[in-house]
Amino acid sequence: MRIDALDADVPASWVTGDEVYGSDPKLAAALRARGTGYVLAVACDHRFEAPTGRVRADILAKSLPKRAWQLLSAGDGAKGPRVYDWAWIEIGADGDNPGPGHCWPVIRRIQHTGELAYYRCWNRQPVSLARLVKVAGRRWSTEENFQSAKTLTGLDQHRVRGWRSWHRWTLLAMLAHAFLTVAAITHPTEPASTDLITLTRNEIRHLLTTPVLTPIHNPGYRMRWSHWRRRHQYRARRSHYQRRSQLTP
Repeated sequence: MRIDALDADVPASWVTGDEVYGSDPKLAAALRARGTGYVLAVACDHRFEAPTGRVRADILAKSLPKRAWQLLSAGDGAKGPRVYDWAWIEIGADGDNPGPGHCWPVIRRIQHTGELAYYRCWNRQPVSLARLVKVAGRRWSTEENFQSAKTLTGLDQHRVRGWRSWHRWTLLAMLAHAFLTVAAITHPTEPASTDLITLTRNEIRHLLTTPVLTPIHNPGYRMRWSHWRRRHQYRARRSHYQRRSQLTP
């Protein structure tokens, strides 16, 4: 599907994915052939072409000196910036017959647990580690969007057996989710009260469904509940961000 999209001239500078895609050598080769950069997660036993020969990802991580690690953010999450330790090295190839380009194993380390994650990366032109980290972080955004669509618009709540019925359900669920997204984006970014979060997709859906499901209360009552929820979320987010900043050296 990814290759079909690229062949259909869908613009994409990078492709990212989990270990299912990272373990597929044909996908990586097809992306390199099209000049599309990628950051694909791999398992700890994935073997890279290091200068000393083929080496497992976890063995390669153990050989890195302390100065190789950099503290970088992969983007903002619900509980603050996703800050981890990251390290990389450039290798000569990623797979068989790689052709021109630059290849990097990238390792992510969670500070307080030491847990590691591994990525195989390639791009036609040299890029910074921070750029690769940002691309890796986009995968979380995509997964969050899928989860949001499942929760808010029932993307996975179909009971159909045919392709046509599934396609219709998925299309309508995605359109509904797109409507909520556009409504959240077009709303003013700063609420009138400084102790409220901005209107989210979840809150907009709640406000839209409340008059239908619970029409016994007046609009003022519903808006007061909405403000209470947004104020509570603002305080929770502020506490998470403060805690994350204290954990980050």
